[in-house]
Amino acid sequence: QAQLVESGGGLVQPGGSLRLSCTASGITLYNYPIGWFRLAPGKEREGVGCISGSSTNAYYADSVKGRFTISRDSAKNMVYLQMNNLTPEDTATYFCAASGYYSGTRYYAGDPNCPRVTFNSWGQGTQVTVSS
Repeated sequence: QAQLVESGGGLVQPGGSLRLSCTASGITLYNYPIGWFRLAPGKEREGVGCISGSSTNAYYADSVKGRFTISRDSAKNMVYLQMNNLTPEDTATYFCAASGYYSGTRYYAGDPNCPRVTFNSWGQGTQVTVSS
């Protein structure tokens, strides 16, 4: 089974930076499209961006383009979300998610190409608060 875990959230001042990490047990993240999402109180879940499987090609929502960067560290089985020039509007719980399919108890990578894939294995989220 794939289990994803986010970390790195916290309190940061406007204009500051944070790097979120996503790691997993049970799967090799490099092989999967990985998406980053956020959920703010009173708002719908928003896709922040994603990185395609077996690739470093990444895509971003217009709201974060130029400020956020998704990258991989295959040796550490990690995917990162580097967030710069943060604003209070970026305050949310951030989630990473993988796209794949289950066959029995094993989780396989399918279509590698985000953003067209469906993400179906989620972490528990990490809180990011941007405030002075």
